[in-house]
Amino acid sequence: MEVIDAALTATLLPYPALTQALYDMLLTKRVGRATAPQRTVLSIDDGGSLLLMPATSSELMIVKLVTVHPQNDVHDLPRVQATLLVLDARTGRRLYLLDGETATARRTAALSLLAAKRLVPTCNGILLIIGAGIQARAHLEAFAQGFDLQEAYIASRTLASAQRLASQAQQLGVVAHVTSSPSEVLRDATLIVTATTSVEPVVTNDVHPDAFVAAVGAYRPDMAELPAELVRRSTLYVDTLEGAQAEAGDLLRAGVNWANVTPLEQIIDQPPSVRRGPIIFKSVGHALWDLAAAEVVHRSRTR
Repeated sequence: MEVIDAALTATLLPYPALTQALYDMLLTKRVGRATAPQRTVLSIDDGGSLLLMPATSSELMIVKLVTVHPQNDVHDLPRVQATLLVLDARTGRRLYLLDGETATARRTAALSLLAAKRLVPTCNGILLIIGAGIQARAHLEAFAQGFDLQEAYIASRTLASAQRLASQAQQLGVVAHVTSSPSEVLRDATLIVTATTSVEPVVTNDVHPDAFVAAVGAYRPDMAELPAELVRRSTLYVDTLEGAQAEAGDLLRAGVNWANVTPLEQIIDQPPSVRRGPIIFKSVGHALWDLAAAEVVHRSRTR
């Protein structure tokens, strides 16, 4: 078994290849040729969680183990830590052990980019990111590659973290600013990413009517990054309907009619032509997205 560290995991998961693999996986999921159960989530002390996420296709199997410890800042450790084990589906042979945090961040950002490209293909301009952790950084990198960004605004509870991410944006050729008041940018931002573990909304309802909002941070029913008013006036898409119904606190709090919520797989090869208000893409994560990342790595290692 090859143990692959964070730096090499990132190198082996370039966004163009990862985005294409996720596109293919969505089509594969739709016809039932790859499967994954709803992930197991166990609550642990101090508001943390232990997540177990398996998935399989005809070629590969994966198991991802994730721990979430919201209080880890005091230990100078990441709040989210993960390991992704990749196995041969035909023999059970262990193939790779990937850095799960890097794989998760990159496949999540690539999926958000894929959704944005399908739903608002000409949505260039100003990017607002709420949060400054690994998911925020991955979304900045993916959106900088995928769109012609004019500016990026970064808001975070920790000023130093926001400043670091803004510096990374500058290195990507994006003019970046740190803001302590994201509400002042909402009316102008056409791309918005919320990447926090907040239990209360981190944006207000004052979102540009043509905005695309990728809400990727909240992953439990008691978490919500978006206000109910915004959710109710937006066109809603999710990475998976079953996952969103169980875990998407943003949508659950708003009391959405699930008949009006569209899974990305339904429109991935034929984007809709009608929208109502802003577009929200709510992603809670799914093991099949990790399987898609594993396939990208496996192809690069067996060429």
